[in-house]
Amino acid sequence: MKNLLFGILLGCFALMGCRSDEDSVQKIDQIMSFYIKDAAGNDLLLPDKIGSYTTVSMNDILAPVDNAPVSNSRKMSADSTFYLEYIAGATRQLVSGADSDDRVYRSEISVALVKKLTDSTVSEPVNDTLEILYRWTPSIFEVSKVNYNKQLIFTKVTDQPNNVTIIK
Repeated sequence: MKNLLFGILLGCFALMGCRSDEDSVQKIDQIMSFYIKDAAGNDLLLPDKIGSYTTVSMNDILAPVDNAPVSNSRKMSADSTFYLEYIAGATRQLVSGADSDDRVYRSEISVALVKKLTDSTVSEPVNDTLEILYRWTPSIFEVSKVNYNKQLIFTKVTDQPNNVTIIK
């Protein structure tokens, strides 16, 4: 009888632990897709094409050390356009709202782009700066704006993917 009572109590506690409180879940929306194109709209991330950026590396400027690579991966969309996917990894610095439920954080990333000039030569790296601003509330953490070389290139639209196009 003790084992049956213990089993029932254990089952009740297990079921209580599985309940969901949707109000306390914070939505996280920080994955970004970076497309790099020329003024005519041509993809500049083609891996082997002359004139494209064949190597792209990112480094966290706000990190406590000088060499702090930020991970990203080159992917191809359904329409065969290449893009860089950035999920997370750069240091986030509090900008405003430290004592409130509406905060702004920022990340600053150095972007080094190497262009393929001929079949056997590449350019010196072009060093650009990417600044990502995030909005934090108890219910959401999301990308809010992106600046590239101090120019605003992206502003978040609710419920839309974070697709950022850089014109080079």
